[in-house]
Amino acid sequence: MTLHIRMLAAAALFLAGGGGGQAQEWPARSVTLVIPFAAGGPVDTIGRILGQYVGDNLGQQVVIENVGGAGGMIGSARVSKAEPDGYTILLGGSAVLAINQAIYKKPMVDGAKDFTFVAMFADSARLLLVRKDFPAKSLTEFVAYAKENVSKMQYGSAGVGSGSHVCAVLLDTVIGTKVPHVPYRGSALAMQDLIAGRLDYVAEQISTAVGHVQGGSIRAISMMGLERSAVVPEIATAEEEGFKGLDCGSWAALVYPKGVNSAIVQKMAAAVDKALDNPALKASYDKIGVSVPAKSRRSPEYLAKFTPEEIERWGKAIRGAGISSD
Repeated sequence: MTLHIRMLAAAALFLAGGGGGQAQEWPARSVTLVIPFAAGGPVDTIGRILGQYVGDNLGQQVVIENVGGAGGMIGSARVSKAEPDGYTILLGGSAVLAINQAIYKKPMVDGAKDFTFVAMFADSARLLLVRKDFPAKSLTEFVAYAKENVSKMQYGSAGVGSGSHVCAVLLDTVIGTKVPHVPYRGSALAMQDLIAGRLDYVAEQISTAVGHVQGGSIRAISMMGLERSAVVPEIATAEEEGFKGLDCGSWAALVYPKGVNSAIVQKMAAAVDKALDNPALKASYDKIGVSVPAKSRRSPEYLAKFTPEEIERWGKAIRGAGISSD
């Protein structure tokens, strides 16, 4: 075989494999995980835990880069425009991939079309939290009290369109109230005012709230998800108390820019899957009230199907309530 023919054959093999050589060599250096929220928050925490174990499985460091702003869209947009070489990946999830699609009239990214789906890696329900002297002890009692005292109550959130806001709006929709909303610049500030008794309730993620609940500075009266949590197993779900449709659980996933080689995607998905099977990671997540998804929900194929369904589900609730950040 002449040199010319060998070169043509090699080129044909490369094209047929979609850049297989690149996939075989990947990862040859560190991978950057963009977390589109500030450091120290609940999303940042679960991302850093995962990054440690995924890096060990890949044999390369996973470098965390926090790029906050616009409800997670600035960091998401950066990743969507990154080189599709497998070295830049986004920590996405229910907020940036689904909820923002309805919150913003002109979202900076399309959660269903601008990314290559890799793996879901975390589930976290929200707790309905009340000030420690709030008269209701259960969701049923809360609903009865809210209907009689709606004009006297107020709830806080991490800002208009945030997960805590949308969840509280969903609560209003399900129980038939419209409690006044006080938006804050982040969940920490809302939690501070709840602890101080200046708010009646907040719908917050378990990972952020569990320490305050266990310390007694606030009370949890309902799990706004499909299952009870191992961290606060005594708290019943909304559905257990007869209130269906109050699933405010948030999920987290990894997504690449569009066009990343499928072999690289599968390698990363396998590294994530192995990390989630590690008992040490699960123990770290358990401590902050975060669940590891079942194996059937971790694959790229599942995430690609699930994300558009979530966009539709949240879109109906958000548009019905007239919420907009524009």
